[in-house]
Amino acid sequence: MRSQEIIAKKRDGEELSAGEINSFIDGICDGTWADYQISALLMAMFTRGLSIDEQDNLTRSMLHSGEVLDFSDIDAPKADKHSTGGVGDKTSLIIAPLVAACGVAVPMISGRGLGHTGGTLDKLEAIPGYNVNLSTGEFRKIIKKCGFAMAGQTAEIAPADKKIYALRDATATVPYIPLIVASIMSKKLAEGLDVLVLDVKTGSGAFMREFEDSKKLAEALVKTGMSFGVRTEAVISDMSQPLGRFVGNAHEVYECIKILKGEVDTLSQPTWVLSLELSARILVMAGVEPDIEAARELAQAALDNGSAFEKFRMNVECQNGDTQICDNPERLLDNSLIETKIVAMQSGFVSEIDTLAVGNAIVAIGGGRQKADDKIDHAVGFTCETNVTQKVNVGDTLGVLFCRSKEQADSVVSEMTAAFKISSENTQSTPQLIKEIIS
Repeated sequence: MRSQEIIAKKRDGEELSAGEINSFIDGICDGTWADYQISALLMAMFTRGLSIDEQDNLTRSMLHSGEVLDFSDIDAPKADKHSTGGVGDKTSLIIAPLVAACGVAVPMISGRGLGHTGGTLDKLEAIPGYNVNLSTGEFRKIIKKCGFAMAGQTAEIAPADKKIYALRDATATVPYIPLIVASIMSKKLAEGLDVLVLDVKTGSGAFMREFEDSKKLAEALVKTGMSFGVRTEAVISDMSQPLGRFVGNAHEVYECIKILKGEVDTLSQPTWVLSLELSARILVMAGVEPDIEAARELAQAALDNGSAFEKFRMNVECQNGDTQICDNPERLLDNSLIETKIVAMQSGFVSEIDTLAVGNAIVAIGGGRQKADDKIDHAVGFTCETNVTQKVNVGDTLGVLFCRSKEQADSVVSEMTAAFKISSENTQSTPQLIKEIIS
């Protein structure tokens, strides 16, 4: 069927067959569909909707548009974690070495940040020398040696997704669950996994701000994973304030290393709690432990006895990173940056943090990207010195910005100050970090 006929069929609200969807994906990969034709069909899908069968067929076709990895020669359960993205969302750097220390192989294919959300690859590249551009052979070799590898999507894995996502971003068709599911799951299913845990964010810094939307997405992702034979669970977690103490690539790696070394302060505690929960759920689904309590205990032991930290060190060495940052994580922090305090303008209680505004401010000072080809300054960032419900007085430090120049800091100080809403009475309860489990 010609591309025009497939576009017209979906434009008119009809359901596309598996063959028609395959023709669409083939056309993307071989270049026979022009960008304007791809965009037209994506808009028709967005406005007319996709059935469950269409969603599954689209996922399957995108998955098989490229290489599907086979790690059957690795004698361990294979698992990964995916997050829908947020501000200060750094748990992958803890989860991968933690579950690897417990006997699970982790082939983690990650992405870069776009918009206000951070990306795991950008965080890893804050480690001097760390190589995220691995061939399939290198990826496999590192997993066999240290239990996990962390790399970017190669041109061979779900190649149709790269083109589709770029055009969705350009045509305002990103926020549609079936297209999100196909994009995420086509890449994750290509990893040859036995187990997948999903961290679906909700709140002011999340892609899906409303809980019910996040729940619908989580349910769709879990259902798709299970239908493809991968044991899948989703944790819906809070993103109504930055996760943990640090935001910004080098700062977030610093926080993760401190946690892996067993140095968890009060403001970093949520990062560890969420990492522990996601890790424990992987261990149960992978058959390492029979129940969630036993899995939490095993993961906690891997932190306490230093085996998770040693896995992290081994991985940094395998991927050509500077292992000195493991013993001295302060090497990650650039002392030449200008520190600017964000202070409370009134006394009271922190009732709300506009997490999107915090994320956007980090992008504005160079710590993130607005376009896919933007360069990143890994060193700039922000430390949160308070959280929701905390009592503050006028002049108290709410957080500290780390910028290249005073002009850079001045450009975002007012937005950062306004992001912290202060009320005279404490009417809020501490946000529940883990809101619901979808299994």
